[in-house]
Amino acid sequence: MQVSTRNLGGHAFTIRSWGDPGLPMLLMLHGFPEYGGAWDEVAKRLADTYHCVAPDQRGYGASYAPDDVGAYATSKLVSDMADLIGDAGPVIVMGHDWGASVAYALAMFRPDLVSYLIIANGVHPVPFQRAMAAGGAQSEASQYINFLRSPGSEDALAADDFSKLLSLFSAEMDMSWLHGERLYAYKAVWRQSGLKGMINWYRASPLIVADPGVPVPMPDLPLDRLQVRCPHLLVWADGDTALLPVSTEGLEEFAPALTRAHVDGADHWLLHQKPGEVASIVRNWLA
Repeated sequence: MQVSTRNLGGHAFTIRSWGDPGLPMLLMLHGFPEYGGAWDEVAKRLADTYHCVAPDQRGYGASYAPDDVGAYATSKLVSDMADLIGDAGPVIVMGHDWGASVAYALAMFRPDLVSYLIIANGVHPVPFQRAMAAGGAQSEASQYINFLRSPGSEDALAADDFSKLLSLFSAEMDMSWLHGERLYAYKAVWRQSGLKGMINWYRASPLIVADPGVPVPMPDLPLDRLQVRCPHLLVWADGDTALLPVSTEGLEEFAPALTRAHVDGADHWLLHQKPGEVASIVRNWLA
């Protein structure tokens, strides 16, 4: 694995990479509250065939982390990754959690840059918004978003050596993978970046979270522009308590070339719990 710094749009970003740069590029986009190193176990298993590239996205690690909430609009996040892809496109794009939102946006708004789209426990904005607006199980599971959007949440999460962040991180899921040197590395990254930038992703998002049992109208979304035209693989672990299966219902409406694959015995953190299985699914599908 190599670590480098790249200038994207006039700002410095930390980039990790595995494999020969001459191989087809696989861009790997992490979510909250991780960083590019979250892909290490999966990337190592794919680096013989693909040049795996995992940036610390805006607000994370040593990458550019402005304070302004508006700097985390989807258009800005997509622009960062479009600059990273550059003349290498189209490339394979894989995203997890919030990284999935950027991966979807690249496929929808910059289809010239994406040859194949792979999502691991991440959601397309329309099915996810439908589920959160319904006032049902996904609305209840997403109430933590309201806390994250509240003023000063970053300070509360960072207190006592990130104890509340670690509690939120687990959310009744298996965190046995986060210990020892890996936990030390995560805390070092959180100290380096601070938490404000990564939480600003939630504050900048237009997604509406209904109160449990109180459905709200769906916002008017440009459905014709939110289409994924390239081949799309969704890798899903049903143990996820933050993103429920209902949040992917109707995805075929927006991704006609969709393949679904399930990973048993894992939850939201499947990249760490089942990296070999995730890598095998990806390899076999791309082959």
